[in-house]
Amino acid sequence: MDSNLIKTGNAIFSLLVNQLQEAFSNVGVANPIDLPQITVVGSQSSGKSSVLENIVGKDFLPRGSGIVTRRPLCLQLVNKPVIEGQSIPEEYGEFLHLPGKKFTDFEEIRAEIEKETDRTTSSRVGLSPDPIYLKITSPNVLTLTLVDLPGITKVPTGDQPKNIEQLIKDMIIKFISKPNAIILAVTPSNADIANSDGLKLAREIDPEGLRTIGVMTKVDLMDPGTDLIDILSGRIIPLRMGYVPVVNRGQRDIDNKKKISSALEAEKNFFENHPAYRSKAQYCGTPFLAQKLNTILMHHIRTTLPEIKAKISSMLLKYSQELTALGDPMGLDESGMQANMVLNVITEFTSEYRTIISGTANDISSDELSGGARISFVFHEIYASAIRSMDPFDQVKDVDIRTVLYNASGSAPSLFVPGAAFEILIKQQIKRLEDPSIKCCAMIYDELVRILTRLLQKPTFKRFPKLREKFYTVCINFFQKCLQPTQKLVTDIINSEVSYINTAHPDFITGQRAMAVVAERMTAKKNPPAIMDTLQGKNPNDKPKPPPPSLQQAAALTRDSNQEIIDQTNQGFFGSFFKQKTVPGVLSQPPSLLKPSGNLSEREQMETEVIKLLVMSYFNIVKRSSADLVPKAIMLNLVQYTKDELQRELLTELYKKDSFEEDLKESEHVVARRKECKNMIEALKRADQIVNNV
Repeated sequence: MDSNLIKTGNAIFSLLVNQLQEAFSNVGVANPIDLPQITVVGSQSSGKSSVLENIVGKDFLPRGSGIVTRRPLCLQLVNKPVIEGQSIPEEYGEFLHLPGKKFTDFEEIRAEIEKETDRTTSSRVGLSPDPIYLKITSPNVLTLTLVDLPGITKVPTGDQPKNIEQLIKDMIIKFISKPNAIILAVTPSNADIANSDGLKLAREIDPEGLRTIGVMTKVDLMDPGTDLIDILSGRIIPLRMGYVPVVNRGQRDIDNKKKISSALEAEKNFFENHPAYRSKAQYCGTPFLAQKLNTILMHHIRTTLPEIKAKISSMLLKYSQELTALGDPMGLDESGMQANMVLNVITEFTSEYRTIISGTANDISSDELSGGARISFVFHEIYASAIRSMDPFDQVKDVDIRTVLYNASGSAPSLFVPGAAFEILIKQQIKRLEDPSIKCCAMIYDELVRILTRLLQKPTFKRFPKLREKFYTVCINFFQKCLQPTQKLVTDIINSEVSYINTAHPDFITGQRAMAVVAERMTAKKNPPAIMDTLQGKNPNDKPKPPPPSLQQAAALTRDSNQEIIDQTNQGFFGSFFKQKTVPGVLSQPPSLLKPSGNLSEREQMETEVIKLLVMSYFNIVKRSSADLVPKAIMLNLVQYTKDELQRELLTELYKKDSFEEDLKESEHVVARRKECKNMIEALKRADQIVNNV
């Protein structure tokens, strides 16, 4: 194939990268496309700057002690060929931050790099990851794109930050980690290659050495009798793209203003006359390095071009969709448009609010419960479970029940369990249901606020922060206004249960049945062998089983069990309730505070068990009723009411012509983001045209 045709093709591909970089830089946005480029890494003393200047053929990079390169320099080299019969094209540089200005004096280019670096860094030792874009057009360069990165330093000096090494490494890694970056690792030949900072960092990111090319500088400073043959042949640290040795100007040459053209001639003579390199001199030196980089970069660009096209298309779609979501800027005098906007926002908001509660939203989550499902969870898994687990006797002990029984009997001892004692105990327990019921109201309120917060994350409310703030305020006030009657209704439900104890409820155990059950239990305790016979599977007919005791028999059992107490007149009715040491013939004053003491008598035990059975039976009825009625009350006064009336409330409070302009004032972030999206779309469209023309 014609070499001129190859050069022309390479130039086209390299110009493609330059044009894509310019497309984004011209509109002031960061390039989102991972473009193929050569990144130059190495230590401060490795000779990076000299390599780049030799490739360009000009002195143009800042020099000095310490960190000189403090911002990445994206160097775009454009070959402008000499046309026969015409004058030699001019060599000049252009900065993308100074569009239209050409620098023909390369000393001015150096000064502008220093000036632009100082503009964006906080101090003479500060670092910035923002690249400086410099395009150099010349007939003496091959079309290339190189990124010069700060040199790696080990020990901070002067005012440099203590973590300067890590800061520089982080910046370098950010650039060389991109899959389309070719790493140019610069290493001085007069140092141990195993300690090369550039190669070490390159191998961290590219351990196989697939996209790293090594440059060995200062070959002329190696000790006599030593050479790079083992390194160049890949026997030390193999690299897929190999190594290129170069000879740069020394510090004395730079101080004496030795021309780069003379330095390149001296480099050529060095390799052609060196016994170790003269047989391969054509593969050594800066001109070969530039040609090799040009070939590698062009091949890389051709390989990645389909990927670049696909990336541009996908990002163009993404930013176009985001711009559509951001909408067009609202005019200050477009009151009709503003009114429609507010009305649409209210309508859409309330519609989504209803669908989230009903479970008919379009974006139903598969990761977690949300909206109405969370409300249902509160009702059935939290509230209902909590009241079902409530034990009426976890706070009321048998001794307390005994006290209530005697207090309810008054001055005359009761023959049967007094109804007043039952009412006192059951009302205390029913009242305990009020607190969890009120808390259930609060939980459902919190779930409505959660739904509100979710809806206010929509792009529309990010666009109009004032409108979002008003929506939040109006909805919260409305929820709170609905919460108060809801809490009152729930409280009334519990209080209604307290106010009327319906002992005629079909599920409530009767007093006679309760006494019979307790009597049967107590009889079973007195006759354990009969129970054991039954458990062991013996025929009950072998032993006559007494019939269940009737109410009269249970009462007789109670009288018989307390006969001993009745007969002992010195103990009286409260003999087992209050023990007091007495002196014969002497009356003692009762203590000011009477509390139960001693063990329960058989009669007291039976009465206690009877009333516990009654309380448990009725409390279960009330718990079932509350688990059913409280959620219904909350749904009626809070959830369903907000679903039905929220739109009316928002229209009343927000649909006001005088406040449209203030409410629809866009946030600064949205204005800036819309501008950024427009610029990005403009750059991506230009980039799409560029790649489609290749």
